Amino acid sequence: VELEESGGGSVQSGGSLRLSCAVSTYSHGVYCLSWFRQAPGKEREAVAKIAANGGTNYADSVKGRFTISHDNAKNTLYLQMNSLKPDDTAMYYCAAAGACVGLTVYGDQSWGQGTQVTVSS
Repeated sequence: VELEESGGGSVQSGGSLRLSCAVSTYSHGVYCLSWFRQAPGKEREAVAKIAANGGTNYADSVKGRFTISHDNAKNTLYLQMNSLKPDDTAMYYCAAAGACVGLTVYGDQSWGQGTQVTVSS
């Protein structure tokens, strides 16, 4: 599975961005598609996940502000981010995994190269 993120950029606090992740060579083994982020000096954290059955999970820090979705026809994963805060500044990565429980992914995983999101106050 190959993944390529786009849509990052710089916005002011309170603004919105929509990240996209093109999923090529889709595999029947992929069950979960997720967004992660990593800020400088911090560990990578899971932000949101959508499973093959449509079930979603979100980190507490983004609930009510971010929405994950997947367009099956376009084979593209999205992350709509509203009410952005400076704490949301990070490199955002999409990932595909064979299994997941909540926001935790397991099994074979594929990762994109990331797209930078910067939120200024």
